[in-house]
Amino acid sequence: MTRAFWAEVIGTAFLLIGVVGSGIMAETLAGGNIGIALLANAVATGAMLYVIITTLGPISGAHFNPAVTLFFFLRKEIPGGLAVKYVAAQVAGGIVGVWISHVMFDLPVLQLSETTHRTGVAQWAAEIVATFGLLFTIVGGLKARPESVPALVGLYITGAYWFTASTSFANPAVTVARSFSDTFAGIYPGHAPMFILMQLIGVGLSVAVLPRLFRD
Repeated sequence: MTRAFWAEVIGTAFLLIGVVGSGIMAETLAGGNIGIALLANAVATGAMLYVIITTLGPISGAHFNPAVTLFFFLRKEIPGGLAVKYVAAQVAGGIVGVWISHVMFDLPVLQLSETTHRTGVAQWAAEIVATFGLLFTIVGGLKARPESVPALVGLYITGAYWFTASTSFANPAVTVARSFSDTFAGIYPGHAPMFILMQLIGVGLSVAVLPRLFRD
């Protein structure tokens, strides 16, 4: 349990370092070209996901996401106590990852996102799609080819940065953590609760659909 808890903390921290750190670097080097910045951000995040899922999957299952943990809890595949500890580890790890990114780029460590607003029906709908799609990728990958799940998740998120209006947060811990960064990857704290609600709706749809779609 201790190893699994710390795997979730460290993995989620590295995920946010990948998201926020690459966002800062991309915005700095892209010369105002948001498309290039988003591409760099997406590729770095997908690559990081491949690494952390491959290396930490055997220890904790590599959730790094309360939506994933909630899905498996609702499917009665993990106990409630473990799910609570995983979620706590993911939120804490995500915030620490944001702070580490700020230190690396010589920014104020403690900040809130004030300039990056993400709201509206289009982005809310996108978060439902993004979360359902992520769980579809995980459950389908575990069913068809478990050894490919790290690559599948990395590829899905890389693509979802581009085909969803919200740039595919699909992760309540990531949403909370990114509200503590006033950078390219941030989200205004007042908009985070609706993102999280949409992600939970995505989990609910996944619980209703995916076990039937991928049943034996």
